[in-house]
Amino acid sequence: MAQKMTDEQWRSFLSHGTRTGKLSTVRADGSPHVAPIWFLLDGDDLVFNTGKDTVKGRNLARDGRVALCVDDDRPPFAFVVLQGNAELVEDLDQVRHWAARIGARYMGEDRAEEFGARNGVPGELLVRVRISKVLAYDAVAD
Repeated sequence: MAQKMTDEQWRSFLSHGTRTGKLSTVRADGSPHVAPIWFLLDGDDLVFNTGKDTVKGRNLARDGRVALCVDDDRPPFAFVVLQGNAELVEDLDQVRHWAARIGARYMGEDRAEEFGARNGVPGELLVRVRISKVLAYDAVAD
């Protein structure tokens, strides 16, 4: 039977390894747009980078509502779904800092600065999502 995760459990689940998130944003016509992202938790916020001119970036500039799903697709299966509102940050020091930290998580500490330099440039954004709702279950198939 599925077990609801505690706050500590879902935070640990999201921070484990290199799981990617599936981010949903709202298109201008109201339809959803879904894209994979690399991310980190920062306290009560989720942070990631994107380009200002990407579909995600344009959608978020117009409507900051997001939903994110992260799952474990191996039995007994688990998932976390977050909802929140995004704040877009263009300050290059912050963009570069978080791009490096995210790069370290997904590509290794030895490549962190490379990703910070690549993604910490004009036209790139730091997206800070204020998490407002969490749905998190473990052992879904037990």
